[in-house]
Amino acid sequence: MNRHDRPALWRLLLVLAALTLVAAACGDDDDDDTGSEDTETSETTTGDDAEGTDEGGEEEAADDGEPFRIAAVMPSAHNDLAFSQSLVDAVDVLSESRNIEFDYSEGLFVVEDAATALRDYAEDGYDLVIAHGSQYGGNLQEIAPDFPEVAFAWGPAADTFGLDNVSSYNSAPDQGGYVMGVLAAELSESGTVGVVGPVEAGEPVDFINGFISGVEAGGASATANYIGSFSDVALATEAANAFISNGADVLTGTSQAMVGAVGAAQEAGALWFATQSNQTELAPDTVVASQVYHWEGILGDIIDGIEGGTLGGEMLEINLENEGIVMEFNDQVAIDDVAAAQALMDETVAGVVSGEIETGAG
Repeated sequence: MNRHDRPALWRLLLVLAALTLVAAACGDDDDDDTGSEDTETSETTTGDDAEGTDEGGEEEAADDGEPFRIAAVMPSAHNDLAFSQSLVDAVDVLSESRNIEFDYSEGLFVVEDAATALRDYAEDGYDLVIAHGSQYGGNLQEIAPDFPEVAFAWGPAADTFGLDNVSSYNSAPDQGGYVMGVLAAELSESGTVGVVGPVEAGEPVDFINGFISGVEAGGASATANYIGSFSDVALATEAANAFISNGADVLTGTSQAMVGAVGAAQEAGALWFATQSNQTELAPDTVVASQVYHWEGILGDIIDGIEGGTLGGEMLEINLENEGIVMEFNDQVAIDDVAAAQALMDETVAGVVSGEIETGAG
C-alpha cells in the first residue's frame, strides 16, 4: 500500500512558498490569495497491498474483489499537517482492512476548478466522490443531481441538500479546543495566550471559540487574530510573533499556514497546541498536544451504506465521544510536569464527553 510520509520540518520549509498558494481547508472561499496552477495527484491502494488483523492477532489479506473507488477534491496539499491530510490519513487507515482505490486532486482552492474535477470523477464512475471543503458545497449541490447513481460526500457541513446521493460530515472542534485551552491556561506562566485564526468563518471559529472558552475557564486570557487567509505562512508567522512580543507564551492556530506560527513559537520558546492533524513532528519540544481528526469511522459508515444500496442522505459528525476526534498528547514536550499535564487533559476530555463540561462555543 502506498502511503504518504509526513515531511520533516526542513522539508516543510522548502515547500512553504507552495503552501502560501493553497486555499482554505474549510470555510467560505474569501481568502485573498491567488496564484498557482492546480496540482492533481493519484494514489491507488488495493486489497493486494492492504492487510487486516483478526481478533486472534493474525494478519489476513483484505477482500481481493473489485476495489471500492474513492475520489476526493481537496483545497490544500495532501500532506499539509492540517485539514486535507486528515482525510488522506483516514483513507489510509481504511485501506489497511478494505480494498480501496483512492485518487485525489489537491490544491484546488479555486472552486470552479474543483467543480470540474468533481464532475470528471463522477463521469469516471467512482463509487464515492468527496468534496473535502465547505466552500465546495454550492458546486456539489449543482453537480450531484446530474449523477443520481454516484454517491457524493462533503464537509465540514451539516446539509445534504435533500439529495439521496449526498452525505455530509462535520466535526465538533470546539470540544478539543476547549480541552487544549484549559491545558494552555495551566501551562502559561504569563497568563497570556495567543490564537492565530485564518478567515473568520465556519469550523475555525468553532475551534477558536472553544479554545478561548477553555483558556478563560482555566483563569488565563486569550485573544484571537484572524489574518484573513488560510494559506499565508508569512502572515501567520507575523501574527504569532506579535502575540509573543506582547507576552504570550502559549499559542494555537488552525489552517495549513500554521507551520510558520509553529516555527515562531519554537524559536521563542513558547508552547503550541495543534488541531486537525498531529503537528508534533514540526517541533517536538514545542507542541504540547494535538486535536486530531479521525474521519475513518464515519467514512467507513458511508462506504458501508453505499455498498448496501444507500448512496447518501445522512449527516454525520466526529466528536470526542465517538472518538472521531482524538486528543494526542506529546510526552516529549519541554514542560516541567508531563504526567500532570496529560492527566489534566484526560480529565477535561472526560468532563466534555460526559456533558459535565460545556465548551461555551456554538
